[in-house]
Amino acid sequence: MNTSAPLPTKAILLYNDECGVCRRIAAWVKKSTISKNGDSSLIVQPIGDDPKALKALNPHLDIWDAYATIHTLMPDGSMKTGGESVAEVFRRLPNTKWFAWSLSVSVFGFRPFQMMLNLGYTVLADVRPLFGCESCGMPKVWARPIVHAMSWISGKGRKNPSARPRSTPLADIRGTVLPVV
Repeated sequence: MNTSAPLPTKAILLYNDECGVCRRIAAWVKKSTISKNGDSSLIVQPIGDDPKALKALNPHLDIWDAYATIHTLMPDGSMKTGGESVAEVFRRLPNTKWFAWSLSVSVFGFRPFQMMLNLGYTVLADVRPLFGCESCGMPKVWARPIVHAMSWISGKGRKNPSARPRSTPLADIRGTVLPVV
């Protein structure tokens, strides 16, 4: 008895439906995936909250990894993540296919355009929480000062001044005996 689900005939782009950034990008991909003849080259699907449903798509897929990083499930059963996933989406979209070939160009064994895309995706993934995505968690350490600055500027991070002084006046501690240590 075969318990594995049949492989899809199209690639599946999984996105975090709780993230505003991911939803906007997924909406753009959905709109862009329709070719002139009306055929869709990609399935755009939210991750959802059922780990078993994701495992049915690919047994190596973890729901928490899917929330943290973009995943594209390929028709052959393989899986692409991060910048490689974005490159695969670009290859499948009719309006980005014209430049997607550049992501495969290799110079001395390196793919410079793919490396730039990977870096761009990493930066975007790190700062998604700055754009209001609470499900993506806290930004990486390097972006946290930006979060605090934005919070302070918006007034959410400012503390109300207290009526109580922060230090004890010298007049209040005169005459007290300090313990000898």
